[in-house]
Amino acid sequence: MRAIAAIAVLTLPLFSAAADKKPPADKVVAEKLTLEDRIELTRGLVAEYGTVKVLLPRSKKALEFNSDGTYDKKGWSEIAKESGPAARSGDSVQVTKITLEHDRIVLEINGGFKGGRKWYQGVQVGGGMGGASTAPISTNDSNAPGGTSLAVLFHKPLEAIKASEVKKMLAPVLDFEKHTVTEIYSETLPPEMQKAIKEKRVTEGMNHEQVVMALGRPRLHERSTKDGMDLEDWVYGQAPGKIVFVTFNGDKVIKVHEAYAGLGTQVQDPVVK
Repeated sequence: MRAIAAIAVLTLPLFSAAADKKPPADKVVAEKLTLEDRIELTRGLVAEYGTVKVLLPRSKKALEFNSDGTYDKKGWSEIAKESGPAARSGDSVQVTKITLEHDRIVLEINGGFKGGRKWYQGVQVGGGMGGASTAPISTNDSNAPGGTSLAVLFHKPLEAIKASEVKKMLAPVLDFEKHTVTEIYSETLPPEMQKAIKEKRVTEGMNHEQVVMALGRPRLHERSTKDGMDLEDWVYGQAPGKIVFVTFNGDKVIKVHEAYAGLGTQVQDPVVK
């Protein structure tokens, strides 16, 4: 009897310890989300296309992105040097799966680290309350070279949130709005250059593409040689009215001149800041 009692005393704590053991916090499903919340997030994020605004490295571990829009730029750059890019600025990518965890939403991009155009073909959308919600799909029209994953960190238990809110959080790295390639390129320029383009002004230092973004294609253009330089003049406007002369040396604007033709007056060259 004493032997049996001793065994009972020894085994009870073992069962108690097993019962108290919990999985890591980052692996616990977001328990505060209702079924409706999960469905809304899945429908609103999975299969969505976004345009990459910064280089996304391929990473076995999900790239960490804080819900306040910040992330470790240097760390991402180091990962890219080691594993290569999953997508570059301007590339189109697709969210192929989401996982809702205790304090984060993990988005699989283009099939994840080992993903590709064929990795997830044939996989169907699915989900459940018993574990992390997932929803892969089977198509991909992305032009990005590879895949990766992003973990949006909330640093607290995940609460009810809309897919549209998650998209806004990701704005520094992914743009889910429909934009032209020109608009995306414009956002990569220095603020003063963006301002000039929006105001339809040409400034010294712009290249051909940036001038076209600001004023469109020229009405006339001609080439000449002066002081050993190969110059190209673009002409906008016509008489009577304001005419803008843009002079290029190579691919850079070196002079901008405005004049009023047919009105007997001339305006001063614009001040370039």
